[in-house]
Amino acid sequence: MKKFRIGILFFLSIIAAASCEKDDICVEGDTPLLVIEFYNISDTAALKTVPTLRVVGVGQNVTVNTVADRTALSTISIPLKTDADNTSFIMISGSASAEDGSETGNIDTINFSYERLEDFLSRGCGFVVNYDSLQANVTTDDDNWIQDIQITRSQVINSDSTHVKIFH
Repeated sequence: MKKFRIGILFFLSIIAAASCEKDDICVEGDTPLLVIEFYNISDTAALKTVPTLRVVGVGQNVTVNTVADRTALSTISIPLKTDADNTSFIMISGSASAEDGSETGNIDTINFSYERLEDFLSRGCGFVVNYDSLQANVTTDDDNWIQDIQITRSQVINSDSTHVKIFH
């Protein structure tokens, strides 16, 4: 009888161990950010910082990225919409908020259009959105600080490399 109990206990232990599943913890990644570098319009190979840059999504009241007088900064990373095929940002050079909440500084609007590619990673991570066929244009006005935009990578599949160059 004692051997029978040990056999049943051993059998139940094997069943319990076999029924365990691996943890659904996501370590593989997230939806990539759009990486933008700023260059000198006079010398297109030289990086150029933007003094007191503020980036706000069109239709949003939350600042995406604010950079205040960092001399070494010439690159920013910003999120694209995962539920639409275009995203617009207001980029304000020399920005400051007035007391009434309005913006001061040179304001330019950049429109990004793209195709969304959903990629299923795992049950823990779910879907990640990558972007393809990236295009950009600046809404022109009397005083644009952004002179030109160049797409260096039309696919946004990671945040490790530059996707867009802005010349100012």
